[in-house]
Amino acid sequence: MGARGRRSVRKKASRVSAKHGETQWPLWEVFVQEKTGAPHEHAGSVHAPDAELALQNARDAFARRGPVVSLWVVESRHISATTPEDAPAFLEPGPEKIYRHPRFYKGAKE
Repeated sequence: MGARGRRSVRKKASRVSAKHGETQWPLWEVFVQEKTGAPHEHAGSVHAPDAELALQNARDAFARRGPVVSLWVVESRHISATTPEDAPAFLEPGPEKIYRHPRFYKGAKE
């Protein structure tokens, strides 16, 4: 990115204002893909006012550590997750469908 691109990013960032006492930019989760066809894996988090700056921050923080062919960023507030308390009821298969559980299948005998 040239100097012109950096200037526009700085201007854009300076226009973002804190709402009602917020003192930090939103948190974005970063996922990296190290080679084409490989899965994206969670690498860490960055703070940024928007997706464009989140990608740039992610590039600066995570792409310099090794080969990266793709970066994903997603604002943390858009991630839905289970809690440990949810695990028994939510993640275990029902007793009538044990075949859906990976432990149902046995590996080949040697």
